[in-house]
Amino acid sequence: MTRMPRGLAWYAAVVLAALHLPVLVLALFSFNASRFAGRWTGFTTAWYSALWAREDLWAGLRLSLVVGVCSTAIAVVLGTLAALALGRARFRGRQTTEALLYLPLVTPEIVVGIATLLLFAAIGLELGVLTIVLAHAAFSLPFVITVVGARLAGMDRTLEEAALSLGADELTTFRRVTLPLLAPGIVAGALLAFTLSFDDVVITVFTSGIGTGTLPLVVYAMVRRTVEPTVNAISTLIVLVTTVLIVLADRASRERSL
Repeated sequence: MTRMPRGLAWYAAVVLAALHLPVLVLALFSFNASRFAGRWTGFTTAWYSALWAREDLWAGLRLSLVVGVCSTAIAVVLGTLAALALGRARFRGRQTTEALLYLPLVTPEIVVGIATLLLFAAIGLELGVLTIVLAHAAFSLPFVITVVGARLAGMDRTLEEAALSLGADELTTFRRVTLPLLAPGIVAGALLAFTLSFDDVVITVFTSGIGTGTLPLVVYAMVRRTVEPTVNAISTLIVLVTTVLIVLADRASRERSL
């Protein structure tokens, strides 16, 4: 294996340090005994203990989990079917359809949030948990299509053809051959969709109603009032959970079928 030049390795280390330095500082000051962010007075875990008494954080966490699971389920089912249609079917306008599906990947979230809000207002749908779920599912859908589509492109179709030639019908082949082969991509897409939903602030601001604050919105409201030490603690936990989910999604997407 070719060794990386020392200068390039140092450059990569500096870039990674610059990218992660704010997060490291956040994690460090979550253990600061002082109530003021700019002054270190000692080590403590009191702010993590204080999180247990914050009912608003627990309510936001419960709502975030409900929204994340529901929106992920919708995005995974529709995204997997769309990836299969784009990867296997040949129809007029396929490239245009694919481009439109990928458009949200490069669209600013604030534009998506405003457009979604206008859509809900036009059809008379009251803002609440349902609108957040639908908005998150729509936003996560292109990511699921991308991940599952990449997995589908690398699959060996001879296994499906062998199953069909041995007498299995199309539904059985899909259930016993195609779906297991797609499973790593589906799991990776689900983890990515859940992470996007769990962390989202901008789209949720536009599509949430009264009393439907997810965990990121509760944290954002805390920061707007005052920089409480518990904000550093809960933000560190959110970053940790997000990092774990992203790592799991990456490993799932790289997993090879046996």
